[in-house]
Amino acid sequence: MSVDTAAESTPPMSAAQTICKRSPVSGEVIGEFPISDEAAVAAAVARARAAFPAWSALSLEARMERLDRLRHVLVERGEEFAARLSEDTGKPRIESLSTELLLVPTLLDYHRKVAAKVLGRRKVWTPIYLAPKASYVEHFPRGVIGVISPWNFPFQLAIAPILQALTAGNTCVLKPSEVTPIAGELIREVFAAIDLPAGVVEVVQGDGGTGAALCRADVDMIFFTGSVATGRKVMAACAARPIPCELELGGKDAMIICEDAPLERAVRGAAWGGFTNAGQACISVERLFVVDAIYDRFVALFEREVGALRVGGPDEDADVGPMIFKGQLATVERHLREAVADGAKILVGGERVERAGQFFAPTVIVDVRPEMSIYREETFGPVVPIIRVKDEEEAIRLANSHEYGLNASVWTRDLDRGVAIASRLECGQVSVNDVLSSAGHPGLPFGGVKSSGIGRYHGEEGLRAFTHVRAILVDRALTKAEPYWYPYGGKYRGAVELVMGLMRKKPLKIVRGFVKMARIKREPGEG
Repeated sequence: MSVDTAAESTPPMSAAQTICKRSPVSGEVIGEFPISDEAAVAAAVARARAAFPAWSALSLEARMERLDRLRHVLVERGEEFAARLSEDTGKPRIESLSTELLLVPTLLDYHRKVAAKVLGRRKVWTPIYLAPKASYVEHFPRGVIGVISPWNFPFQLAIAPILQALTAGNTCVLKPSEVTPIAGELIREVFAAIDLPAGVVEVVQGDGGTGAALCRADVDMIFFTGSVATGRKVMAACAARPIPCELELGGKDAMIICEDAPLERAVRGAAWGGFTNAGQACISVERLFVVDAIYDRFVALFEREVGALRVGGPDEDADVGPMIFKGQLATVERHLREAVADGAKILVGGERVERAGQFFAPTVIVDVRPEMSIYREETFGPVVPIIRVKDEEEAIRLANSHEYGLNASVWTRDLDRGVAIASRLECGQVSVNDVLSSAGHPGLPFGGVKSSGIGRYHGEEGLRAFTHVRAILVDRALTKAEPYWYPYGGKYRGAVELVMGLMRKKPLKIVRGFVKMARIKREPGEG
């Protein structure tokens, strides 16, 4: 029995099943992949567990040298990988290069610059009453990381957390999306090509049952990217162990066009931010707020811009490719149908493209209101809803009054004003006069607030997310005893002076109280 990835749901996992991969461009079957059952998942985790001691024992420099070999692989085979990713997803090859592969060398460069400082032992402040001790904090790897990756950017969103986890000294087991199994095989090939020790990176192909098995397996952390509904299930499974999880979930990202926005740039930015990867990004522009003073001008320019976009497969030099997952088309059509019934108006697109495959025309819809499903729910397709607002204050209020809080952008010629507005938005990252680019910045932490997720990857926070933290306190004096050890007799007044000195920030009183406590001795015969 096959799991057809064109279906909206997948049946329970069984050892006999395979993934039947269909092309989103032609609808033809282009591959079959066996589904890993619970025993296969457990075996992969066991191999990663066995590889962990030796990998984590390597120096940070030795681990980074091994991972740097990826550069050579991508130089030699980058265009081949891009073509295969486009076959898997249907996206234009330029997007496979720029949004899937480009992050790898920049992330490696970033780790070269900061990993030693971020992960190394560092000295921290020691309070005066603990002098002459020294205090340190250090990080050490968690162990085996289970990575469950999505279908929209199936290479980038798998390899980025894996590289951070490996750099920090962990081993990984990846469960790629059943919608894009070719990308999962590419991950397997890439790490095999750099000759990592056996078990350091394992790949288990499968459906939701495989992901559930990974959550139940002997892993030390789960890194999940996907929907809110599945994220809740992952979190519950991790809580039962308990083990930590990081959840990178959905978004309904706001784009705020101020009255003084650089209009031509904003129009082109909105088109790219809304239709890159056919709108199948958690940080796609899904709520476009335009202030009333320039609303009509902006909409006219945007309508023309979107109308000029070319739709087609990766071999057709197109701007916008097909939907990757056929089941998502139903959500796009439902949102549009309900919005139009409630009074919204479609200006461009609004229907499937009449041809083989899973193509949907880039769509602009106006007169959208907050009570509509297209405003409240993640559409995850080539649709940009435009909302007219009185001013920036109304845009900020509406942007923040939402379940999601992942990403946003602000467009204005006044950069100080733009940053001020950005600082008021309740989301994980904000761009001023730019869109989407922050997700490709390896030094900026990526993640959301509210229902958009828990935790961060990329940046210093991302490296540390895959580690435990350990505190170390070192006494350098080696005296016979500490002033606050037993016996307590006669030490009370000194303790009072010490505490009051701390409360009142009086260093001399602190020292005097400390000395009084240290001078109290147990007299012969004293109980």
